[in-house]
Amino acid sequence: MSMIRDLRAAVRPSLRKNTSGAYEKYDATRDPSASSAVVDCAVYRGGRRLTEQSCVTPREAMLRVREGGGFAWIGLHEPTEEEFAGIAAEFGLHPLAVEDAVHAHQRPKLERYDDTLFTVFKTIHYVEHAELTATSEVVETGEVMCFTGRDFVITVRHGGKGSLRALRHRLEEDADLLAKGPSAVLHSISDHVVDGYIAVASAVQDDIDEVEIDVFSAPTKGSPRGSDAGRIYQLKREVLEFKRAVSPLLRPMQLLSERPMRLIDPDIQKYFRDVADHLARVHEQVIGFDELLNSILQANLAQATVAQNEDMRKITSWAAIVAVPTAVCGIYGMNFDHMPELHWRYGYPMVLGAIGLLCLTIHRTLKRNGWL
Repeated sequence: MSMIRDLRAAVRPSLRKNTSGAYEKYDATRDPSASSAVVDCAVYRGGRRLTEQSCVTPREAMLRVREGGGFAWIGLHEPTEEEFAGIAAEFGLHPLAVEDAVHAHQRPKLERYDDTLFTVFKTIHYVEHAELTATSEVVETGEVMCFTGRDFVITVRHGGKGSLRALRHRLEEDADLLAKGPSAVLHSISDHVVDGYIAVASAVQDDIDEVEIDVFSAPTKGSPRGSDAGRIYQLKREVLEFKRAVSPLLRPMQLLSERPMRLIDPDIQKYFRDVADHLARVHEQVIGFDELLNSILQANLAQATVAQNEDMRKITSWAAIVAVPTAVCGIYGMNFDHMPELHWRYGYPMVLGAIGLLCLTIHRTLKRNGWL
């Protein structure tokens, strides 16, 4: 509990105790919501962005919303606790949600704190590579946290990829949709994230097809059977990372698309169903990727085992052929006077001929049975 109290005190710097022990407003001349982590801040009314240059800080944006209506959309990138503290206090964000937003590495989820929805999305970016190796990074993950209130949206992004700038510009071109308020922004972000999943799933499918072709094609001199196990295992690890982003998001999307919520416009809720449907399709693909990679890995290991068995059969076959002259020469190498044909003129060539005939017979028999 003490940790929560300390965090609550950290995110509410706009209040301080006076000598009587009561709380009073912090110095209004200082703007704690001004943050270097803010990448964009705007007020929207009737689906249109206000272009006044005076609206440059989250506090000024919120004042304009309270004075004239509309909603504020504030975008941040990897804010520190100090940078986010003023904004959290200005918008009354819950300390637990603030802690998650600052420290990141959260599981995709949807939580409600009073009149604010807190949503966590995992973004996935496909890492281009000339050739898939046992150490190739296939997917790169990031996070987008979204605080959605009645008159504000605060997005907190972590990671180098997944910028929302293009999404914001695209929304600003659709005034009718943006006029629906913060829930329209939340839908657009979720749709943007899931569309990213679809693109990555298509690229990962190409990598899996490439590995599958290599596993079942004829082995080359530089790539013997079983040498693809490292690539398959690495790809399986990347698919698991993909799965961790997709699977936990199913329940939040189901809630947003099916359960009535005061902060979600009923007209926008219909669009969440489409996002949930796309997410379910991607989830099925990722599950299929995992199962397919398991099968490919098992096939690759089975091929390696078969190749080893073939090598052992060849070694055993040649050992059997070599055993014939070894045995004959060993017998005739013993120091005895009375041995068959020992002093016969043609004894030596006869023995060589017998050895050659026996070796040829064994070789043809093993060849016919597929051992050589």
